Amino acid sequence: MAQNSDVHLQHISQQFNTELRDLRNHVLVMGGLVEKQVSDATLSLVNADSELAQLVRQTEDDIDKLEVTIDEECTRVIAKRQPTASDLRLVMGVAKMVSDLERIGDEAEKIAKIGIRLTEEGQAPRGYVEVRHISNHVGQMVHDALDAFTRFDLDLALRVMKEDKAVDTEYKSAMRSLVTFMMEDPRNITGILNIIWVLRSLERIGDHSRNICEHVIYMVKGKDVRHASLEKAEQIIEDKR
Repeated sequence: MAQNSDVHLQHISQQFNTELRDLRNHVLVMGGLVEKQVSDATLSLVNADSELAQLVRQTEDDIDKLEVTIDEECTRVIAKRQPTASDLRLVMGVAKMVSDLERIGDEAEKIAKIGIRLTEEGQAPRGYVEVRHISNHVGQMVHDALDAFTRFDLDLALRVMKEDKAVDTEYKSAMRSLVTFMMEDPRNITGILNIIWVLRSLERIGDHSRNICEHVIYMVKGKDVRHASLEKAEQIIEDKR
């Protein structure tokens, strides 16, 4: 169910409209940087591209600055406008979203660091196929979570939350395969452990994408589904459509 994406931008005060629009746009800029970070981090790893990995690490500074800027904007809007109802939920939801986006950036930076280490050591261990597959999956989740926020699309938000379950299954399967490979040939333990850490970061990126969608549901419906089952979240979305 896509909501009117301008539902929070219809106030008598044009200045208030502008402040909320700027807040949302800054989140989307930050989201775009984070989405690219995830993709570039994986590419730098599988292609042994240290220059791209360094670029991912440098981008983390820009993401951190955006997080601070958006936090300040949220504080300013609350202090100046004293928003209520859906406006307050938007501001509070954004404040929580940027924390998840920043953490996605942190995980991408970890992947880039591991890529640099593996390149310097000249290692090309098993696991790149799994990394590429799960990275594509969680990268799409990040994209869809941001899209759900842009359009306040609750159906899309729920689909992303369901995809997190699929990523968890893929992660566990990849882990079993890599552990088996280490046991068969202990010489590969160090390299495989690095890939396991990469997969762990990707799995966490999926978790944070789910969190973003939970915040979107809170913004629109006013219900906290962070600890609710998927069935309960779906029931909340369907209620009073």
